[in-house]
Amino acid sequence: MTPLDKKINQYFAGQVVRKDLTKLVKGNAVVPTYVLEYLLGQYCATDDEDSIKEGVESVKKIIARHYVHREEAELIKSTIRDRGNHRIIDRLLVVLNDKRDVHEAAFTNLGLKNVKIDDYWVKQHPKLLTGGVWCLADMSYEPTEERDASPWVIEKVKPIQLSSFDFEHYTSNRRHFTTEEWMDFLLQSIGLNPEHFGRRNKLIQLTRLIPFCERNYNLIELGPKGTGKSHIFSEFSPHGILISGGEVTLPKLFVNNSTGKIGLVGYWDTVAFDEFAGPDKRIPQNLVDVMKNYMANKTFSRGRESMGAEASMAFIGNTKRSVAYMIKHSDLFEQLPKAYYDTAFLDRIHFYIPGWEVEIIRGEMFTDGFGFIVDYLAEILRYLRNMDFSGKYQEFFTLDSTIATRDRLAIHKTFSGLMKVLYPHSECTKEEARELLEFAIEGRRRVKLQLMKMDETFRERQVNFQYEEAESNIVQEVHTLEEVQFNPILKREQAPKPPKGQSSLTKEEEVQLESGKNVVVKENQKGVSYERLFADYLKGASEVHLVDPYIRKFYQVRNLSEFCHMLYRIKPVGEEITLKVFTAPEPGERQEVDSLLIQLESNLEGSGVNLEYTFEDPDSQHDRYLETDTGWKVILGRGLDIFQPFDWKDAFNLANSIQEERLCKPFEVTYVKVGK
Repeated sequence: MTPLDKKINQYFAGQVVRKDLTKLVKGNAVVPTYVLEYLLGQYCATDDEDSIKEGVESVKKIIARHYVHREEAELIKSTIRDRGNHRIIDRLLVVLNDKRDVHEAAFTNLGLKNVKIDDYWVKQHPKLLTGGVWCLADMSYEPTEERDASPWVIEKVKPIQLSSFDFEHYTSNRRHFTTEEWMDFLLQSIGLNPEHFGRRNKLIQLTRLIPFCERNYNLIELGPKGTGKSHIFSEFSPHGILISGGEVTLPKLFVNNSTGKIGLVGYWDTVAFDEFAGPDKRIPQNLVDVMKNYMANKTFSRGRESMGAEASMAFIGNTKRSVAYMIKHSDLFEQLPKAYYDTAFLDRIHFYIPGWEVEIIRGEMFTDGFGFIVDYLAEILRYLRNMDFSGKYQEFFTLDSTIATRDRLAIHKTFSGLMKVLYPHSECTKEEARELLEFAIEGRRRVKLQLMKMDETFRERQVNFQYEEAESNIVQEVHTLEEVQFNPILKREQAPKPPKGQSSLTKEEEVQLESGKNVVVKENQKGVSYERLFADYLKGASEVHLVDPYIRKFYQVRNLSEFCHMLYRIKPVGEEITLKVFTAPEPGERQEVDSLLIQLESNLEGSGVNLEYTFEDPDSQHDRYLETDTGWKVILGRGLDIFQPFDWKDAFNLANSIQEERLCKPFEVTYVKVGK
């Protein structure tokens, strides 16, 4: 186990499970993760390997004996009939048969319908009446000669969810983890390997949890396919439901006027709309009108008395165009159905997750480490819905007075939700509060900027998305990452100044580069390459020194190879350039690194790029910089290691051949003229 896994088991023994076990027991059972982990929590909530093996076998047997596969439904029915009774794992949906004045259950996989269920179980578990609930159900078979009577009998129903937990235990043990450790712990809990995610990406993933811990929170995420947008809402919690955005109706979502029966918002903590995007989808206008009122006021009415509910709403869908195209030609909501492409509706959105920053999920991005049993974490988040952490930042910062009430509410709710997820003990430092506040402001600013493009009335009142520090009175403005990447004015403020007489840039680009010698690149920013960063400072040099002690792994040598390719492209034909590399791998790494560098050196022979390298003492050098014989020194915050992990094995992945298509890690580069 990793040190984090050991710490997790030290403080949360019995509430955690090794996440790769879910795949071991799932087989071909189409069942949510929380159902499997509920069972794993009964048998495998330990770090003892022998106990885990025994537990996995027990859970496999339970799934094999009791889980109902659709293709085996008739066999299960026969088993119940022959044995007299049998326990099954299936999804139950209950309806009221008003003609017979009884509640009747339908089984998703078993295929049974109109099975009478005692009112006692419906009163105990009202969610059975809407959306369906995964349950352990004891079934029996009693032949009857009554006309239209069903021989199937439901003897007992137990929804698959945790019955109790100790919140004080949860919060007190949170204090034993650093923020980074806790973020990694939560990421492992939702099944992801934190090693493949930068801090901003971790925040984005954890923002998906806010609807489960914050009442009446409205979230939207639009981005490419395959980034795991719907996973949290379909697999994570028994208190959330995922429905197709095109299939929902007013009676199903809010209230059925003919029966008076409340819809999904009355039973679920989170209602998520999958496949929400699609300009050609036909959505009833009256549905959108009721949703607008509910999202703003937490109430809805369909001709009778006004009713209230606490369900949060999450809207998830795919985008087809690039972010740059949408910013230039339309807006970031362009893929929504026409009925939802309504500024009054969109103004109710509290946070817009930039789904284009999320990597397509690959196999290596799943964890085999320990995380909370998802049902346990789901109950914790549900308990946190009763708390409000929105004022925590106010001891450090004050929002600008121009921020409107609706914008302020959105920022408060996002900040409160992130506090609940990351700091449930309500303790954080000033810088930790700043991180969450800026992230919350950015998500609401992204919404507001699109509204301003869609409707000029939103531009009539100036809004400054900024905050003031309580102690220093320093004012900080918050921008979205896509603004930094695509807004020419902001780009100009951050771009480096090129050497005189050596620039190959256009006049327009030169104007943008005139205002400084320091580049700050934010996490997940695109459009960055070695050539854009360094080419104008390396042209004309015959010798370049690269000092980077952390060229120790394969991907870091691959980065060096790409740097050499850049030198090949910028050097004049018929000239040569020497690259001297000074690095410091650990003793146990030197043999492998030496082998890789020899291979790279050999492949560069005859290209005009001459590679030389020297191994130094790992304890003697920590700075990273480039130095040329033309007098330039480029101080590298992260060396050449500026890109987030990407799928380099995918030959058709744009990021493989185009550095500008890669997401970046946060870093700075400083350019200094030292002589010559």
